[in-house]
Amino acid sequence: MNPVTRILWYVGFFWSLVLSVGTFLQYYDFKHHSDFLEIKQQAVATGWYLPAFYCHIIGSSIILITGFFQFSEKVRNRIALHRLLGKIYVSGILFFAAPGAYIMTIFINRGPWVMSSFLAQNTLWIIFTLYGWICIVKGNVADHVKMMRRSYALAFAAVTLRLYIWLLTVFGNGVHFENNYIIIAFLSWVPNLLLVEWINRKKERSTEIPA
Repeated sequence: MNPVTRILWYVGFFWSLVLSVGTFLQYYDFKHHSDFLEIKQQAVATGWYLPAFYCHIIGSSIILITGFFQFSEKVRNRIALHRLLGKIYVSGILFFAAPGAYIMTIFINRGPWVMSSFLAQNTLWIIFTLYGWICIVKGNVADHVKMMRRSYALAFAAVTLRLYIWLLTVFGNGVHFENNYIIIAFLSWVPNLLLVEWINRKKERSTEIPA
């Protein structure tokens, strides 16, 4: 790992840890008194929103950390640990985080474009994760790695989304300004995927055997 990649790795892990720990400290008591839930009272009243909300935030917090360690060479070399963390990561997405996100998206009141963004992100998240798991079951390591990079890029959108919300709140007009939330809804995950596609292409070229 070169110095730049190492720095980016530590920065990414730091913010993933901050988000995960912050989420736990804010919601561990299940008292529903947060500012976010206060503005979601109509959704909460349906009885569907809170279970989905807690499945999503708890699942996402766990997979953000476990998924990050899967990119460590030391973890990958310890096969049993890598498989255990992989099972936690895949199960967390497919059975908790992603289903919760689908239900939460139904109650988004920021217009069709924002809803479309989160639906597309969540659907791709499931597809990449499930296909990555199928690839490794079949012994296709190369495609498994590429798919899991894509999967984690979408998981990491939880971090980038909050980063953009903070930037707009501090330096801009806030997320309530016209079209701002539409922009950050797509900005939170599309650049992540583009970066991963660049990494996948770069890795492919580096492993190609010259003719």
